Amino acid sequence: MKHLKIALDWTANTNHLGFFIARELGYYKDRNLEVSLLTPAEDDYQVTPAKKVELGIADVALCPLESIISYQTKEKPFNLKAIAAIYQEDLSAIAVKEDSGIKSPADLDGKSYASYEARYEDKIVEQLIKNDGGEANLEISYPKKLGIWETLLKDKADATWIFLNWEAYQAEAQGEKMRYFRLKDYNIPYSYSPVVAVNGNTVEANRETYSEFLKATKAGFFYAEDHPQEAAEILRKYIPETEKELDLVASINYSVAYLGAKENWGRLDPVLIGRFVKWLDDHQLETETLKTYDLIYKILD
Repeated sequence: MKHLKIALDWTANTNHLGFFIARELGYYKDRNLEVSLLTPAEDDYQVTPAKKVELGIADVALCPLESIISYQTKEKPFNLKAIAAIYQEDLSAIAVKEDSGIKSPADLDGKSYASYEARYEDKIVEQLIKNDGGEANLEISYPKKLGIWETLLKDKADATWIFLNWEAYQAEAQGEKMRYFRLKDYNIPYSYSPVVAVNGNTVEANRETYSEFLKATKAGFFYAEDHPQEAAEILRKYIPETEKELDLVASINYSVAYLGAKENWGRLDPVLIGRFVKWLDDHQLETETLKTYDLIYKILD
């Protein structure tokens, strides 16, 4: 058995369906893999998933593609590479309460934003506001990562970045009416989130293992597409108690619609990635010129 440790980007949710299902139904075991799933709750997000790969704590991380860029261009670069995308479209958005009076990103001027403190995040949100005609005079705070969603619900922040296939369903379950601003609707070509990331220095040596891992994970995600009710029951075992009222089947059905064609699952489109890299460069958020193919490593056919 080959043992892989996977650092998830959040507590268990629909972005992780394929991993939990593949482990539960023996898809990993069938490929001679033993998979451990590490969640940020174990260390209160003291170490990010990408950092866990850099430190050798995990073999694989889930993170946004912007983390791949950031790790390759930080002061002491680390060769983090993306080997697959979970979904073929970004399912994230900036969320505000419907009764906040914030009807478009420009209305965030003078408001507060709860940030995850990712390298490009604050500037991306400020540019979102500017693209809508605002000035981006935003008040930014940095709460504990796992409590950021609560800051919005408890009116300690006016906006934050969420996933439409998870927090949006949490809000619905709690009777909260929300408004969402997707980056693509305001001329920001944000790329994939999350991606499956590994150590680029050792990926070739582990290519066969990662290939088997991705094939089993893919089977897990498409099982959810075919059996949403059963998938919900599997996932329900792992999500926090406070989130068990969420409509998991609806969340799953929303999510799997973006898996793409089965034969192309995990595809990382270099054109889409290139647009985001160029956007970062054009807006002076990144000073290094990166080639798209330096950010990804193709394993799946």
